[in-house]
Amino acid sequence: MEKVEWKVEGMDCTNCALTISKYLNKEGLKNVKVNFIGGDVSFELNESKSKEQLTKGITHLGYTVVNELPIGNNKNPSKLFTNHLQRFLFCLPFTAILMLHMLPWHIHFLMNPWIQLGICLPVYFVGMGYFGVSAVKSLARGIPNMNVLIAIGATAAFVYSLIGTIGNFGMDYVFYETAATIITLVFLGEWVEHKSVATTQRELNKLAAQQKLMANMIAFDDEHKENIFPVENTQLRVGDLILIKSGEQVPMDCKILWGDAHVNEALLTGESMPVHKQKKEVLIGGSLLTDGTVKAQVTATGKDTVLSNILNLVKQAQGEKPPIQQLADKISAIFVPVVLGISAFTFLINYFVADVNATSSLMRSIAVLVISCPCAMGLATPAAIAVGLGRAAKNGILFRNAKSLELFKDIKTVVFDKTGTLTKGQFTITGFQSKVLQEDEFKRIVFSLEKYSNHPIAKAITNNWKINNAIVWKKIEEVKGVGMRAEDGEGNIYQLGNTSSVSLTINKEQHTAYLLKNNELIGWLDMDDEIREESKHVISYLHSKNIKTILLSGDSWERCKEVADATGIDEVLAQKKPEEKLQIIEQLNNTNPTAMAGDGINDAPALAKATIGISMSDASQLAMQTAQVVLMNKGIQHLPLALGLGKHTFTTIRQNLFWAFVYNIVAIPIAAVGLLHPGIAALAMGFSDVVLAINSIRLKYKKVL
Repeated sequence: MEKVEWKVEGMDCTNCALTISKYLNKEGLKNVKVNFIGGDVSFELNESKSKEQLTKGITHLGYTVVNELPIGNNKNPSKLFTNHLQRFLFCLPFTAILMLHMLPWHIHFLMNPWIQLGICLPVYFVGMGYFGVSAVKSLARGIPNMNVLIAIGATAAFVYSLIGTIGNFGMDYVFYETAATIITLVFLGEWVEHKSVATTQRELNKLAAQQKLMANMIAFDDEHKENIFPVENTQLRVGDLILIKSGEQVPMDCKILWGDAHVNEALLTGESMPVHKQKKEVLIGGSLLTDGTVKAQVTATGKDTVLSNILNLVKQAQGEKPPIQQLADKISAIFVPVVLGISAFTFLINYFVADVNATSSLMRSIAVLVISCPCAMGLATPAAIAVGLGRAAKNGILFRNAKSLELFKDIKTVVFDKTGTLTKGQFTITGFQSKVLQEDEFKRIVFSLEKYSNHPIAKAITNNWKINNAIVWKKIEEVKGVGMRAEDGEGNIYQLGNTSSVSLTINKEQHTAYLLKNNELIGWLDMDDEIREESKHVISYLHSKNIKTILLSGDSWERCKEVADATGIDEVLAQKKPEEKLQIIEQLNNTNPTAMAGDGINDAPALAKATIGISMSDASQLAMQTAQVVLMNKGIQHLPLALGLGKHTFTTIRQNLFWAFVYNIVAIPIAAVGLLHPGIAALAMGFSDVVLAINSIRLKYKKVL
């Protein structure tokens, strides 16, 4: 099935997202995800439906698929107003004039109901052109949105006034200013809300802005002379040659063929210090060359680039709903019908029981409609998640789903792998020995085995020992958690691995790796791995939060204990194979919610089993599917920030939901007893969402450590 990702405009609240989601599910599509904050809609397209049909269906719902071409020969109709600010500015003068008749001194001509009708009509038509159309379309689909409340409230005031005007019942039955004020102030509130919500997307938008820029493409003429000409990076293809100069951004993921440079990768990793890059090293699209000039070959374009993967991860996480949102979604789905019932009940109780006149009863009923805000409940979680994920992405922390943010609040144990996590994974060979092989032959065998592995030890060996006449093995395999095993043309079995590959009675001394031939020890080598500078600080931070720390590794007890003592880790579990790690994580999970941090090479099963798997990953390993959290800055220094953001994002969600529920619980009764004018109610409704957005934006600057 084809994965479709669209940007849809016009979604204002959870009900809008629910409307589109239900429509797409009804059409038989799978894995439908709708995020109304970012306007992102994704689903898997089946053979029975075309994109054109679905685009048309979404358009009929009142929304616009902005990245799809218009259907057939039809063009998108040009609209008089393109945003709520324009609508507000158009309506404001008419509404202001209508409000003048409420001043202590009366303006004579405004006391004429027919003149008030003429002034109100432009505002009412603009309002119904947006709120009315949206309300009717949502009702037709059986999922009433918040615009139903606004449209009914404004229409009730307008129609009641129109009847009073035609029947000449007097000014006590005319309140066109109420209808106009509702529409005008809701437009203002909607515009302010949209601006506030857009701010929550700022960090993600910064990343997205780096996806389109100019590149210097290298081409050769008939005489094989090099020519350079500018092209948009979207036109680049894998294999193209490009020139990147000092001060320019890297247009696409590429590999350096010539030159060296210092590169600022802060956009991707949160690390502002430039990194030195040289021949054969990878440059990430969107990073900035601060010094130097390089020629490079494009290695990935479009959706395959690291930056695109980052954006997709963040968008997917935004589209996910954590468990805390489920209650709010259920309430939002029935909110509008319930409020309509409360509004009708308010009118009946006031008019027939409380002996309030028809005009006042209607005003109270309208105020109930207008003050109610389903958007607040729908906005509470997405706004906080958008800011939390944006701040995380800015610092090189990628959450694969929103659920991880919520789960962080319960973590009581953090398990660390050793190599590449607490240590740098940049090994240096400190010694080697073989009593049966010459030095060159020992190196040749070890190199020939390790060239087929991606383990940090293997990479260090192949980088240090450059062998041209490597052995061609008949069969070779990597035994996870143990080492390499190969068979040569003569049937000899060679093994290179840790202590698990040999009997410790053979050699009581501890070494990094042992070389065996036909199960007989023929040599060993020692390697040293530097502990990360931030490891001790991170462990100390976790202890300050009463989080237990465990070192879980396949390495020897002595080496693990050495690292644990240097960093302050509570407990050491050494010489464990991948299947044993999996069992240990499962046992820990049964006791307390457990996070595991690993390099993702031998730890994939354990990372997947942990409550939260945290991958110590460089950019080329971004696509790892086992971890819920990926730290891109090649270190664990931002692990405390990830934990802090998770906990504080959840706290912000709870605050937002508390405000949303309390606002509606308090505001509706106040409106029902006549203590709130519909015009003030309209303003309060619009700005209730702004309160949530501002509280969410606080998360961007809030101290979370």
